[in-house]
Amino acid sequence: MADSTSGKLLVDPSCYGESGPPHELFRTLRAESPVHWCEMEKVESFYAITRHQDIRTISSHPELFINEPGVNPRVKKSPIENQTAFRVVIVTDGPEHRDLRKVAMPHLTPRSLATAEASMRASAKLLVDELAKDGGEGETDLAMGLAVRHPLRVLCKTLGVPEDQEETIRELSNRLFGADDSDLGGGTSPEAFKQLGQEFIKLFMPIIEDRRANPTNDLASVIANGTIRGEALGPIETLGYFLIIFSAGHDTTKNSLAGGFRALIENPDEFKKVQNDLSLSADCVEEIVRWTTPVNYMKRTAAQDIDVNGQKIREGEAAMMFYASANRDESVFEDPYTFNVERKPNRHLGFGHGEHFCMGAHFARRSQIAIIEELARRVEHWEIIDEPEWISSSFVVGLKHLPVRYRIRQGD
Repeated sequence: MADSTSGKLLVDPSCYGESGPPHELFRTLRAESPVHWCEMEKVESFYAITRHQDIRTISSHPELFINEPGVNPRVKKSPIENQTAFRVVIVTDGPEHRDLRKVAMPHLTPRSLATAEASMRASAKLLVDELAKDGGEGETDLAMGLAVRHPLRVLCKTLGVPEDQEETIRELSNRLFGADDSDLGGGTSPEAFKQLGQEFIKLFMPIIEDRRANPTNDLASVIANGTIRGEALGPIETLGYFLIIFSAGHDTTKNSLAGGFRALIENPDEFKKVQNDLSLSADCVEEIVRWTTPVNYMKRTAAQDIDVNGQKIREGEAAMMFYASANRDESVFEDPYTFNVERKPNRHLGFGHGEHFCMGAHFARRSQIAIIEELARRVEHWEIIDEPEWISSSFVVGLKHLPVRYRIRQGD
């Protein structure tokens, strides 16, 4: 039986930086204590929810498990660090949450995204063309290169960020989601986060002002001119929308791709299946999302005393839903520790479940399909040449370095 100290291994960024997600601990918790109390010292204590069905149950009842107190464990005795500078959709509940989602959702449906697919494929081809220069052979860090640059370029194109500011948004995103990583982040002090917020405002406000003065049909214009029940979005809601789409959309996809590249390299027979049949690319991306689960957890707070799988969770207590555990739940997935691009059904929770299901899921899927297909058409050989390294982050989880040697054929 896992003891009450295991919470540190579940949420401490340094533990993830050393060895990635604690899948063996997740396996133990699922079997022995699926709703497990973790008594913490520096952050609020919580129940670790590790089974697929329990996470679905909690996610299906947003009136009983709310987001408002935040989706991360609150730092004890540090109210400044727990404040959110912008009003972001993922920390809202009820009618407010539904109203905020309606602003962008029509622009993020599969049909609406059809026009964005051309730019996704153009980005994929251009970036793989760059790797194919100088004879098509070389070495690169896929986690710091292709996995970062493709979703970044696609998002910047969609949301109106000029190409010469791509590196700025990349650096800001690293500092937000890699705050605990000494190589990526700028620290977790209140001053560091305040400075980060000011830099996001400096980046986004000119785009917002331009789209209000000169609206187009892009997503930036949709958000900048968004309304709720006839009233224009307030500044903190508008900025929050740009923040969540840029930062969350980029970091989750880049981490999914980096881990997906590793999985395809380490499972060459699975990659060969996609190379032989590109129609498997969509199923491959679903398996990559299950396998990597970039969003490791989300916190919910009980709005009243409630029973979950025989354990009473009291009003005000935190329930941490560990999606990475759910996505290897033996009761749902056959051979869950096997990477299988033909897995069906694939009921992963990599994009969440219920009312808070990821708004950008279709966008993320299409973006990843574009780069996977481009690589499947053109990679002749790739191999990992040094030990991959993990980001010191427990919330959005992924690889920091994936050094590879490759041989890629020239494009058409």
